[in-house]
Amino acid sequence: MFPEINTGTIFLLYLTIFFFAIVFRYFLAAGIFYYYYYVWNFGKFNAKKLSRRSAKKGQLKKEIIWSIKASLIFALAGTILYWLWTKDLTAIYLPPEEFGYWYLPVSLILILLIHETYYYWVHRWMHHPRIYKAVHKVHHDSLTPTPWTAFSFHPWESLLEAIILPVILLIIPVNIYVLAFYLLLMTLSSVINHLDIEVYPEKFQKSWFGKLFIGATHHHYHHAEFNTNYGLYFTFWDKLMGTESPKMETPESET
Repeated sequence: MFPEINTGTIFLLYLTIFFFAIVFRYFLAAGIFYYYYYVWNFGKFNAKKLSRRSAKKGQLKKEIIWSIKASLIFALAGTILYWLWTKDLTAIYLPPEEFGYWYLPVSLILILLIHETYYYWVHRWMHHPRIYKAVHKVHHDSLTPTPWTAFSFHPWESLLEAIILPVILLIIPVNIYVLAFYLLLMTLSSVINHLDIEVYPEKFQKSWFGKLFIGATHHHYHHAEFNTNYGLYFTFWDKLMGTESPKMETPESET
């Protein structure tokens, strides 16, 4: 007979699985964008970089190290969430038709709006002088962001970012496929916003619809100015609270 596996061993097993899955997703997304824009098409896109200064020496290595540490914390949150799901303590559900197919996009929008609101205010709080150095400075050490900056957070910031999704999933019914799509969207959005090269067409950016969303240009000004453009996916909180950079009206490369 096989020996019984204790709960601690199972927890560590799932923690390891989640950790490698998150690290793989990070390296795949950041690696593809970095290779395409910074290596393969360097001559084409180098002149389109939003920041005039290059990344600091050793920056990419530090970003990757911090990102691996952040992935461990994200994996811990994922493992706890999975354990809660096995105990039927979350609102995650499997059959897409359980709440109707119409609810799938509605639930996605709900997660996006709640996460956006949480992130905007926590992000502003992290910029408070008494909080900034201990929590958020690691991310802003990347004055010129790169795709590898996407997960480059101090453990305290990683924890703050990791807790919101499990809390949402304890309350709001979300289909497993919607959750998988959201996790992919979250990673791709972070990589694109830190690319330092705008990938969205200028016509889209200038449209009323395009102005609702954050891209590399919007987030570039946050890294350049520090006290503007705090949003995650959308611009509405920055617009409502007057924290959107005035340069968004006439974007131009700088610092």
